[in-house]
Amino acid sequence: MWKSVPNVLTFMRLGLTVVFLGMVLYWPRVTAGPVFLDVAFVLFVVAGLTDVVDGHVARRWNATSKFGRIIDPLVDKVLVCGAFVCFALIGVPKLFDWDPVTLSVVHWAVAGVLIVREAYVTILRQVAESRGINFAAVRIGKIKMFVQVFAIGTVLIKVAHVPAAWGHWFTLAVFALMVGVTIASGWQATQRIRTPLQVIEG
Repeated sequence: MWKSVPNVLTFMRLGLTVVFLGMVLYWPRVTAGPVFLDVAFVLFVVAGLTDVVDGHVARRWNATSKFGRIIDPLVDKVLVCGAFVCFALIGVPKLFDWDPVTLSVVHWAVAGVLIVREAYVTILRQVAESRGINFAAVRIGKIKMFVQVFAIGTVLIKVAHVPAAWGHWFTLAVFALMVGVTIASGWQATQRIRTPLQVIEG
């Protein structure tokens, strides 16, 4: 029974992710905006907790599966990349008095960095696994995921409750940190696969 729990939790997280992203997109049409975003934030937190729980269950009861190793990170990518695409589509967060064009460039650049990194590392993982190279998650990948999740929460709280100038600076700093860690994790993934491939091909 326990072996099926992680996959059930993963599909629950996928459902919560779809609802969360839908709420973010619909938020501009809602009059009670802050409350609506608070509910979205709660859904986001619950989705994150299911990720923690299913990982714990999988390790505790040795309930890992090939399907789970594929679908679990995929759902994480949908949640994180989907959130920043939705933010870009609705034009949040607002930063200082930046004009709409500048904001749009920043929003889509951030989303683009995340999407390109995830696609790139997914390709590297497929290459590594096809060559029998271990490509399990490492510390910087976990740090990257934490910073990305923190950034999503920061955007939701800022938009709903923090119009003050310090909120702009804090959000910008979090975005810069997130982009830096995301790029660094992609670079490390390249280094992880380069040496084993050189050994195999040499």
